[in-house]
Amino acid sequence: MAAIDTTPDTGNIRTPAPATLSAEGSRVIWVLLSAAFVAILNETTMGIAIPQLILTLGITAVAAQWLTTAFMLTMAVVIPITGFLIRRFSTRAMFVSAMTLFSAGTLVAFLAPGFEVLLAARVVQASGTAILMPLLMTTIMTVVPAHSRGAMMGRVSVVIALAPAIGPSLSGLILQTAGWRWIFGAILPIALVALFVGAKWIHNLGENTHARIDILSVILSALGFGGLVYGLSQLGGGGHGAGGGDAAAADAIASTSLIIALVVGVISLGFFVWRQLVLQRTDEALLDLRVFTSANFSLALGQMVVISLVFFGAITLLPLYLQQVLALDPLISGLVLLPGALAMGFAGPVIGRIYDRAGTRVLLVPGAVLTSGMLWLSTTYDQHTPLWLVISVHTVLSIGLALSFTPLFTASLGSLQPRYYSYGSAIVSTAQQVAGAAGIALMIGIMSSVAAGTGAAGADAIAAEAQGIHSAFLVGAILSLLTIVGAFLIRKPADDLDAPPPVH
Repeated sequence: MAAIDTTPDTGNIRTPAPATLSAEGSRVIWVLLSAAFVAILNETTMGIAIPQLILTLGITAVAAQWLTTAFMLTMAVVIPITGFLIRRFSTRAMFVSAMTLFSAGTLVAFLAPGFEVLLAARVVQASGTAILMPLLMTTIMTVVPAHSRGAMMGRVSVVIALAPAIGPSLSGLILQTAGWRWIFGAILPIALVALFVGAKWIHNLGENTHARIDILSVILSALGFGGLVYGLSQLGGGGHGAGGGDAAAADAIASTSLIIALVVGVISLGFFVWRQLVLQRTDEALLDLRVFTSANFSLALGQMVVISLVFFGAITLLPLYLQQVLALDPLISGLVLLPGALAMGFAGPVIGRIYDRAGTRVLLVPGAVLTSGMLWLSTTYDQHTPLWLVISVHTVLSIGLALSFTPLFTASLGSLQPRYYSYGSAIVSTAQQVAGAAGIALMIGIMSSVAAGTGAAGADAIAAEAQGIHSAFLVGAILSLLTIVGAFLIRKPADDLDAPPPVH
């Protein structure tokens, strides 16, 4: 595979990772991992709190959903900018800014007197969260030796898996005992500890460019990625206009707004790409698109997009199936998901070490087969499916995803020259965000439409929901077949293969 162009960079030149991981580099990574865990934990606690917030704050379900939609929108707007920011400002400055924003947002949410303040607090939280994952990925690529990156990325997968596993159960427990405010009250002290420890331990990694930010690129990025995520997040809410004139009128307005959002998003994204192609000639791009001249990066990113689309869609469907079809309460539903998330998290470091030794194919091929196979099994779910089967399928599905995510993260970023790490990290995180929104919208939209049609044909409510979920899982299973093909095309970057074997 041809390397990315070797034109000298006029700004931040991040040198290749050292032969060994220094004690300082290890400390920085552990602090970033801890902060990312807290941020992802926060992100996964809100969904289960929506019903209580509707009652406590006296708001509609549509308004309450904005607590999630606004978070996703903010992430989609901020993440693409992080590639530039990480090159422009020091590692310490980026971390302190991210955790200050996150902690401030958490404090405001804890004290919020009403919905409007709580919504603003979620936006502030998301602004900090959006910086952390790209910063973590860039730092790992900068300070971890090439032959050990798989094992380190495996630790990242522990964070990515365990936080969503604990989030819903923790939220359900807090809601039953202390009320919704204490979801934020429990997270705030951990966030503050991470902030103070990081401010003391984290120092700058690499040199920084002094290029000025291109305001037009920021505006186009916000309209492009924000429009796409907003439009996609609204797509799954249609199809409910049968309940009368007011509902039909509301659906018509919603349909118009999502079409406008998607059109604005696509057009703005086109201009954003054009603007970056112009600016990158002088190394002034907000998001340098020369990362796509690496075929391996592009293939790995495409594979990650498909997996993220299927994963986020399925992980949203499953709680709905457990609660609406099998009639489980939210706490039990969260516990049903726990074994799979734990398996995914604990498998991460082992999978990372296998990647360091053997490369991608030995992991990606079985991972794709397991993921696709379990999604096909999920299409058999109905109101009589035993719970042990659901837990087993979800656990094996999670292992298949773990076999995929760790090598894809490592192989994609490892295919880039060091000066492109921050841009690659931002693009990977943005792609996951947009793919996740698309997956949720696609599967919820299919579920809602099929359930409505089945109900109109005379089926009872539970049978209609089960049929809708079956159809959504079927689409996810069909899409997952693409990952089996892609698994054979992605390889371990040459700089990793030529490195000395890891020492354990």
